[in-house]
Amino acid sequence: MKIAALQSPLYWQDREANLAYFSDLIDSLGEVDLLVLPEMFTTGFSMAPEQIAEPADGPSLRWLRDMSQQHNIAITGSVAVEENGNYYNRLYWVSPEGENHYDKHHLFRMAGEHKHYTAGNERKIIEYRGFRLCLQVCYDLRFPVFCRNRNDYDVLIFVANWPEPRRHAWSSLLTARAIENQSYVIGVNRVGEDGNGINYSGDSVILDYLGQPLAQTTAHTPAILTAELSLPELQSFREKFPAHLDADEFELRKG
Repeated sequence: MKIAALQSPLYWQDREANLAYFSDLIDSLGEVDLLVLPEMFTTGFSMAPEQIAEPADGPSLRWLRDMSQQHNIAITGSVAVEENGNYYNRLYWVSPEGENHYDKHHLFRMAGEHKHYTAGNERKIIEYRGFRLCLQVCYDLRFPVFCRNRNDYDVLIFVANWPEPRRHAWSSLLTARAIENQSYVIGVNRVGEDGNGINYSGDSVILDYLGQPLAQTTAHTPAILTAELSLPELQSFREKFPAHLDADEFELRKG
């Protein structure tokens, strides 16, 4: 499966400008199976959902459907969504075969996200072209229990607006998640400065199941990362080094 990850700046709270920007990038991509966009790719990481949130079947989802059908690819990226009176940081998954979504579970309290958005409680695993993919958003990266591989996924995806001062944590935790879960990991972060004056270095990466980079990019610059993921190679490694058989049992509780 061929992956493309878009590390990009974002126009602050300007959906139309961001969608136009990404439309041009996607048209230039060539043939890929999966495209991964940053967190809140239509607005930047904004704590003003009453201004930016879309209905559950809003323009960004319709755009994702259109891009997916035009280019015969799966696309995932998160958007601020309003549904039944609540706001969610919702990671959409749209492919020619269907669509799904994951609502961010761990809300970033240091920015007050928990005061503006409602947390989701459900892990989401997507099956696509032979792979099982686990969807996660930004701050989820710091909580390994929630994204622990229970032999139920092959690829772990994190979309983010992860600030530059914590870039070491971003890179280190992505590597740890790949190694401990014996999984490919895709980490896609934005670059540039947002409307609150916060800088983002990007440091997007696609890692193999050993935590080694298949694709990475220079910090602070827009970039398109591409890599091929091999399911037979992953399965062969897990058979030779079945650490998952010794994993501790645990149970997630909704809260």
